[in-house]
Amino acid sequence: MALPAGALPALAFPAPSLWWWAYVALVPWLLLIRSAPTGRRAMRDGWLGGAGFLLAAHHWLMPSLHVFIVLLALLLGLLWVPWGWLTHRLLHGRPGSGRVAAALVLLPSVWLMAELARSWQYLGGPWGLLGASQWQVAPALRLASVGGVWLLGFLLVLVNVAVTVLIAVARARTVALAGLAACGATVAGTWAWVPQAKEPGTARIAVVQPGVVPGPGPRFERSAELTRQLAGRGVDLVVWGESSVAQDLTTHPQLRGRLAALSRAAGAELLVNVDARRGDMPGIYKSSVLIGPDGPTGQRYDKMRLVPFGEYIPARPLLGWATSVGKAAGEDRHRGTEQVVMRLPDSLRIGPLVCFESAFPDMSRNLVRDGAQMLVVQSSTSTFQQSWAPAQHASLAALRAAETWRPMVHATLTGESAVFGPRGEPVGHRMSTGTSAATVYTVPLGQGTSPYVRIGPWPVYGAMAALGVFCAVEGSRALRRRTDRRPDQPGQPSDRRTDQPTPGRP
Repeated sequence: MALPAGALPALAFPAPSLWWWAYVALVPWLLLIRSAPTGRRAMRDGWLGGAGFLLAAHHWLMPSLHVFIVLLALLLGLLWVPWGWLTHRLLHGRPGSGRVAAALVLLPSVWLMAELARSWQYLGGPWGLLGASQWQVAPALRLASVGGVWLLGFLLVLVNVAVTVLIAVARARTVALAGLAACGATVAGTWAWVPQAKEPGTARIAVVQPGVVPGPGPRFERSAELTRQLAGRGVDLVVWGESSVAQDLTTHPQLRGRLAALSRAAGAELLVNVDARRGDMPGIYKSSVLIGPDGPTGQRYDKMRLVPFGEYIPARPLLGWATSVGKAAGEDRHRGTEQVVMRLPDSLRIGPLVCFESAFPDMSRNLVRDGAQMLVVQSSTSTFQQSWAPAQHASLAALRAAETWRPMVHATLTGESAVFGPRGEPVGHRMSTGTSAATVYTVPLGQGTSPYVRIGPWPVYGAMAALGVFCAVEGSRALRRRTDRRPDQPGQPSDRRTDQPTPGRP
């Protein structure tokens, strides 16, 4: 039962996108863990539930990784073992108001720690964070500008815990209602008093989506044809998707000339993505390269965070066998060393990201702190064309835009391509997976510094502090119990009940 119970929250994400389901999706899992007869059983339920969630949220990876995705889910599911134990510790039996109040703070906190740990790029990255399910809810996007996706995740788990208490713990329903009221007050206060991004102007951005075209050569020709159609439309930047150029520009002057001609035809700089070996250097780089009327401008960003198994295999000598059971990377790609903010001739500063780097809140935050006025993601989910992946990936752009008060352009090869304004609101229509077109968007620019960009992931720090206090209290109680159970020291008067009183104690 733990596996399907843990899988239920996946329905809140695209493609089902039942965002409201996230507010109760954890309740069956919480009730199951609460009813476990022992703490060990609760830990197992937490583990299997976590594995179930990861399998459901990443099920579209199965054609590529086959059985390996099951092993990864079981491994990462261990991150929810502490959550299972703490849920049982605080909600098992007939907890009083104190334990329930602690659960309303500590269970969301330990959930954030599991999400933080799996957000490490070498463990797969932060795909499917619970707070990301609220990408289309305006009040949630306003909250994201204050505390990022972490604040949304904390509040969602708190609501689920409160609903669980309302169902199963009659004696503490008042505390649960108080927790729900606090969540409501947080949302209302943020909506009323937190400022929104200012919009000082607009930029015209063209997204070129060639669609499903077999082979890099025909794909390039289709992208070039769509780019030529932009002539005279007054665009400021043309964005191609990930891996849109399959040859190194430093060793192919004819290709550089063709891209420069396309830039002149469109009347704007062209941001392409080169997926190729670089000169005589070993290995493959994925690089965002800005092309002007005279060719490459010298502004380049090399992808820093690679997709595990898709672009490299962790510990290849040990796990290299994954290439024989799925579509894992046959050769590791090289990582970039630093993020880059590119400047266009009209002084617009853009911050490029590649593929699933848009899932990392810290990367977009760093770009904005470095001066980016617009975030641009170049992506390709063509391997997973008929799955939930394209819609899930596009939805992340709304959250990153709301967090940073900067618009985000999500350009893909085969869809879904989408653009979101500085408040996370959709701009224009998104290009679906069946579209082959060049679409021009009038994108509102953002101004100012959001609280999240200024302060950082403070909900994570608060969660760490709350768990630290809990561990300190539990440690002191354990030490006190151990001291109380210590046998009497030789030569000291006994405090056991005897026929004769001891000094100071009858």
